[in-house]
Amino acid sequence: MNKVSKLLVMITGITSLFISGAMPTNAVAQQELDTAKVESWLKDYKEAWETMDADKVVLLFTEDATYREDPYKVPFQGRKGIHKYWATVTADQKDVEFTYEVLSVTGNTGIAHWHSEFLQPSSGTTIILDGIFILKFSQGELCHSLKEWWHFKAIPAKEG
Repeated sequence: MNKVSKLLVMITGITSLFISGAMPTNAVAQQELDTAKVESWLKDYKEAWETMDADKVVLLFTEDATYREDPYKVPFQGRKGIHKYWATVTADQKDVEFTYEVLSVTGNTGIAHWHSEFLQPSSGTTIILDGIFILKFSQGELCHSLKEWWHFKAIPAKEG
């Protein structure tokens, strides 16, 4: 193999690492993410949700973060979009309980299983959610991409 061919193979390999996400595209993303950092982030997320504090939750995200709550819809963009979404969805929640378990941490990505239960005061319905987060981090311990999938169960208020 001549020098040009070797160089092309090397460039192709490095490019595929960047595209796959296996190699960070900036120095900030190279900071080591570990289970303790993901657990700390989830602890703060839990506190924000249980107190329904949209101002607090947005501080867990980068300024340009995306929050994808539904794979078929455009994600909420930036802290402003995340704040609006959070303020809306938590407006009819009470007595929120949130638990989580970190399943995996690889590179700048954490995967967690989560569970939440709360009351919807407007209907008296108890809502149970069980889901998965895929969290991509940058800028220290801030999330720049959240994707979630969840299942929903509603238990109507008992009459009488």
